[in-house]
Amino acid sequence: MGKTLFEKICDKEIPADIVYEDDQVVAFRDIDPKAPTHVLVIPRKPIPRINEAQPEDQKLLGHLLLKAADVARSLGLGEDGFRLVLNNGRDAGETVPHLHCHILGGRKMDWPPG
Repeated sequence: MGKTLFEKICDKEIPADIVYEDDQVVAFRDIDPKAPTHVLVIPRKPIPRINEAQPEDQKLLGHLLLKAADVARSLGLGEDGFRLVLNNGRDAGETVPHLHCHILGGRKMDWPPG
């Protein structure tokens, strides 16, 4: 199987509006935003979805969540709030089989979602 769209973004094979990156994760603006601020945070390691993460991924998953919060604060979302979303599978709305965390903010979020 070839690289996912997100692997190609990590490898700079296709452009993205990157707002943060380090050796473990990349954060970039969603091309089809669902909120005024909509950023994806992805691990460089290609884990298809949270359901397929392994115990050895625990440190990476913790890093991903902490960096998502850092990115949200850096985008000015810390005070009014933001939502983090992980989709797992087609019925949850997953469209790219590469684990990713959505940061959504800049507007009031309703509950329940979807």
